[in-house]
Amino acid sequence: MNFSSDLLLINKPAGCSSMDVIRAIRRLTRIKKVGHAGTLDPLATGLLLVCTGKNTKKITELTNLPKKYQATINFTAFSETDDAEGVITPVAISTIPTLDQIKTVLENNFLGEIEQLPPKYSAIKINGERAYNLARKGETPELKPRNITITKLNILSYNWPLLELEVACSKGTYIRSLARDLGLKLKTGGYLQQLTRTAIGDYTLAQAQEIDVYPNKKLNSTTKD
Repeated sequence: MNFSSDLLLINKPAGCSSMDVIRAIRRLTRIKKVGHAGTLDPLATGLLLVCTGKNTKKITELTNLPKKYQATINFTAFSETDDAEGVITPVAISTIPTLDQIKTVLENNFLGEIEQLPPKYSAIKINGERAYNLARKGETPELKPRNITITKLNILSYNWPLLELEVACSKGTYIRSLARDLGLKLKTGGYLQQLTRTAIGDYTLAQAQEIDVYPNKKLNSTTKD
């Protein structure tokens, strides 16, 4: 495993947080100054850009790059965390949407610059405290919609109740929120079952190296960092 570069392209495995990857790299390289350019939730896999040493000055620039994802959305339920980690609430569905109906809803409501409400279990700070910490206490974080841009929504497959979707979007886009909001528009459920980040700017997952963070680590269902 080569950690000689100041910019590391890591394929984050499922079951660990982005900060777990940073801690592992610090441990393996003995470099203290390490940071990442864009969080992936524990459930998610895929490309994580990690900067070390002086290259940490580029983190903001790298974080602002557009992202690409492959997502699997489950229409049978909603989730407390908007993904498969949270408490799942099944939804009674009267009519199964067709592929054409899904395409129309995506094109009419989610392409271009839109307002998106972040998940309540997110790392956004509210009065100095993370939203997920407030949610864990039973409070309802007062989150505000944010302007984001989605430039591509390509349906890869649809076999009820699962939709596999390719998404190209701006910084700050929550694919969990997209899954939830798509379900609301379709009058079904909607939560993110699986997510892989495939690109950040011109950096791709194909260029990334594997890392064994904590082989026996259990997924924390309420921490999103």
